[in-house]
Amino acid sequence: MPLPYELDYTQDLIKIVKAEKLGPLPELMTFEDGGKVVTPEDWEKRREEIYRTAVELQYGEIPPKPEFLEVERFCDGGDGGTYRIKTGRRSAPVYIDFTVYMPKGVENPAVAVDGDACWRYFCSHGFVDVFNKNGVALVMFNRTELAHDVSAERPFAKGQLYDAYPEYSFGDIGAWSWGFSRVVDALEKIGGVDLGTLAFTGHSRGGKTAMLAGVRDKRAAIVNPNETNCGACGCYRVHTTAITEDGGERRSETLADMTANFPSWLGPKMKDYAEREQDLPFDCHFLKALVSPRTLLIGEAASDIWTNPVGCVLTDKAAQEAFDRFGGDFLWYFRRGWHSHTIFDARQLVAVMRHKKYGDGLDLSGYFRTPFGFDEDM
Repeated sequence: MPLPYELDYTQDLIKIVKAEKLGPLPELMTFEDGGKVVTPEDWEKRREEIYRTAVELQYGEIPPKPEFLEVERFCDGGDGGTYRIKTGRRSAPVYIDFTVYMPKGVENPAVAVDGDACWRYFCSHGFVDVFNKNGVALVMFNRTELAHDVSAERPFAKGQLYDAYPEYSFGDIGAWSWGFSRVVDALEKIGGVDLGTLAFTGHSRGGKTAMLAGVRDKRAAIVNPNETNCGACGCYRVHTTAITEDGGERRSETLADMTANFPSWLGPKMKDYAEREQDLPFDCHFLKALVSPRTLLIGEAASDIWTNPVGCVLTDKAAQEAFDRFGGDFLWYFRRGWHSHTIFDARQLVAVMRHKKYGDGLDLSGYFRTPFGFDEDM
């Protein structure tokens, strides 16, 4: 593939001008009472503590499994069909449409679910083809059917899920993540795909959503957030400024940026920590660790400084301990280029999915490398 979609093995692709660390990362393997995680049983208890902060504090209280779920097929498009889900509360049903893009001639293919049907790359046939031509099904739905993503409506949260569950404190990302699980519920009903090799994927705000959905729904064997920026796979406690491939100087997104510009995305208590991130009882390595013992695949772009490359690497390294001790695979990479969900990124996910399903070889020679000089002691 031509640039900017290649992995880069050098450490001088971008230059870090400033990496401000506001405090130490909270200890992953230390209980809130100071005790240490030693056994797998300890880890399960620690996961409950982590969930209360990394999920419930960060994203709010998300609605439970629905009272019912009905699936109606109303188009043969995509070779696998387009469907409508009716779900939620019987007194206030919620509707979600999704399309299944099936590979030709493949029985029971691995399947990836992506909620970014509202995003521009959905119009690219090449993106879908990466999956289908490699024997993988792709399911697309529009997460904003559940919660609007309209700047003119902020700071108020609007959408079907808010109307159906007004007593819950979730933000938009939590609402969108709920949709991933409902699509999987529907796939269980209609069949035809291998849910044992199920992946959740998405980009930017959709990547935050895929990450949260994958943490909450253990049916996702592979969780693949792409360039999430602040609010999922970066690091609240680290603020980065860097010079990019084109010579421009940019800074990373902060919690204050998020709560000011997108106040309905996170849980309502997160605004209390804007500009005092050092007081948060968690950081992004907690969220990443919750995917263990499954597979976490994170894609980043070297010049996407808004996504906080230094913070990403710090929390990647901190989260690795959970995978080392309690199982699963944690893969991360930086490619050249900017903020986008590219065909190259899709290929990385497909390669991991085929490795899991068929045992195909997996080239990781470009993984676990930073496009900048990294101080291990930071």
